[in-house]
Amino acid sequence: MQIEATAIPDVLLLTPKVFSDERGFFMESFNQRQFEQAVGKKVTFVQDNHSKSVKGVLRGLHYQIQQPQGKLVRVVQGEVLDVAVDLRRSSPTFGRWVSAPLSAENKAQLWVPEGFAHGFIVLSDTAEFLYKTTDYYAPEHERAIRWDDPELAIDWQYAGQPELSVKDQQALLLQAAECFS
Repeated sequence: MQIEATAIPDVLLLTPKVFSDERGFFMESFNQRQFEQAVGKKVTFVQDNHSKSVKGVLRGLHYQIQQPQGKLVRVVQGEVLDVAVDLRRSSPTFGRWVSAPLSAENKAQLWVPEGFAHGFIVLSDTAEFLYKTTDYYAPEHERAIRWDDPELAIDWQYAGQPELSVKDQQALLLQAAECFS
């Protein structure tokens, strides 16, 4: 597995080695030892999630202010643009974002550590999105930042108006949001 830092060094892009032939392919999608060596700490995943969405659906930018979740995300069908926003006020990259195209074809994964907001937009007709989390879902601690916050100016690489949940329509701007210290 190739593991490389993004423009925000704590967010990592993981690209598996894929062995293909006329029968199909094989890949190791996760290796605890390699992963922990790359992030520099012990990481325990407690929950796996799976969502399916249609083209133009934007989910995010979500985070939990308590019980923060690190997320290891990947796409097994279709393509998304995945985005992580640094919400750690003490970080030199606070308020900055990185993105990566994730698809069934490239098989890449993104590690979004605790202290970040996370979201994605579906670029293909449909996409199935899988992610492991380091803490359990806690709706009472869930927060959201607006996908179109002008301070963040995220390039979602999507020309139309995205489809949002009611929760995401009511999300706050970064300047009004609770952030991590």
